Amino acid sequence: MVTGIVLVNVERPRLKDVIKEILELNGVSEVYTVAGEYDLVALIRVETNKELSDIVANKMPHDIDGITHTKTLVSLDVDSNLDIKALYAV
Repeated sequence: MVTGIVLVNVERPRLKDVIKEILELNGVSEVYTVAGEYDLVALIRVETNKELSDIVANKMPHDIDGITHTKTLVSLDVDSNLDIKALYAV
């Protein structure tokens, strides 16, 4: 499983619409509204880097109006008390 953490800046009037549209993308498990430099954090869990790339390089910037900037972090490892893979059934 590949996990991407995507930090997103949004045009403020479109915030709710952008959240809804991000959540409709296959592989997006959660979207958090946050305070600070970024407006949203999207967690993406997919099987391959190619799937992650398609979401962050194609779908988010081209298919969702209102996103002004993103920064993607790719998880190298995870430590958790939960079985993440089973939890998200990826």
